[in-house]
Amino acid sequence: MSNSPSKGTSHLAYTGFSLDRSTPSLWRVTFDTPPINLIDPVMIVALHDLLAEIEQDNRVAVVVFDSADADFFLAHYDIVADQSAFNALPAARTPFHHWANLLIRLSRSRAVTISALRGRARGAGSEFVLATDIRFASRERAVLGQFEVGFAAVPGGGPSTRLPGMVGRGRAFEILLGGEDFDGGLAERYGYVNRAVPDAEFVGFVNAFAERVSRFDLLALADIKRFVNAASLPAAAALIAEMDAFAEAAARPAAPSIIGQAFEHGFQQRSDVELNLGAYVGMVARKPRTATSG
Repeated sequence: MSNSPSKGTSHLAYTGFSLDRSTPSLWRVTFDTPPINLIDPVMIVALHDLLAEIEQDNRVAVVVFDSADADFFLAHYDIVADQSAFNALPAARTPFHHWANLLIRLSRSRAVTISALRGRARGAGSEFVLATDIRFASRERAVLGQFEVGFAAVPGGGPSTRLPGMVGRGRAFEILLGGEDFDGGLAERYGYVNRAVPDAEFVGFVNAFAERVSRFDLLALADIKRFVNAASLPAAAALIAEMDAFAEAAARPAAPSIIGQAFEHGFQQRSDVELNLGAYVGMVARKPRTATSG
C-alpha cells in the first residue's frame, strides 16, 4: 500500500508509482511496476490514496501521468493478483468494482489530469487513459487497445460508455469489437487521444502544456472541468453496469479457457504476446458459442 505523503514532500514513492510534486500546482505520477506495469489491487488502493491527497490539497491544478517503462504505460489488469489489498477500501459489489469506482473518481477529480502516453495501454490501461481529462500520445511509441472481446469478455472500466462520445458510435464498435491495437497516429485520427506528437518532441510538448495550464486560476480551471464534465461524462450507474457485465463474463467458462492459453504463450510477461497483444487476440482459437449460451 502507499506511504502517506506530508506537506512539503516533493518526491514520494507509492507502491506501483512515484509522485513528484514538481510545483505546488503541478504534480507528476510515474508508473513503475516491472515487468510490464500491470495494474493490481495494491496499485488501485494507492491510486485511491493519491486521489485523496489531490482532493485534500487545494493548490494542485494539474496531474500528469506517465511511465518509467519505454514499452508499457499500463499494460492491463493483473488477473492473478492477490485481492486482499482491497480490504483497505469500502466494500464493493465485486473486487472488479473497486476499479470502476477509481475511474469514476479520477474523472471527477477537481485537478486537470493528463495522460502522457508512451508505450502500451490496453484493457484497464486504456480505461485509465480514457478516464483522464486529456490524452497525449507519442506518435511512434504509443499503443492503445481494448482486447477483452478476444478473451470472451466485455471491457469493464468504462470504454463502452466513454468511447462513443469521443470517437463516434461506429469507431467505438471498431475499437471494442475488433480488439486490435491502435498506434498513436491512428488513435489521434479517431479521437481516442487528443493529439499524437513526434516522440522526439513529446516530453517537451507535454511539459509545456502542463506547466501552462498549472499557472492558470484554480477556480477557473475547476469551473471549466465542472461544466465539461456535466456535458460529457457518462452516468456513474452506466459505468457500474458495464463492470457488472465484465464480472459476469469473467465468471463464464470461456474466459478462463482462453486466458489459460494466453498464459502458456507469455501473457502478463515481457513477451511477444504482450508486445503484440492485438495481433495475438486475432489468432486465439475458440469454439463458436451462441449469444444466449452461458
